[in-house]
Amino acid sequence: MRSIDLSNITWRKSSYSNSDGGECIEVSNDLPALTPVRDSKNPQGPALLFGTSAWASFVTAVKTGELPGTV
Repeated sequence: MRSIDLSNITWRKSSYSNSDGGECIEVSNDLPALTPVRDSKNPQGPALLFGTSAWASFVTAVKTGELPGTV
């Protein structure tokens, strides 16, 4: 498996993160085929990598309430 350099990508906080700074995730749209996701409280920690279409499907499911506890 090859390593993916995430040091120069731009991260943004999820609009679904709570307002007090806890329980937040950050994502990046800089990679065409992948969506990196990380814990905003630990920006030097690991990032999870999802295929862009899989991440889009997950976000849609959250927005439409298809997942338990997401509305």
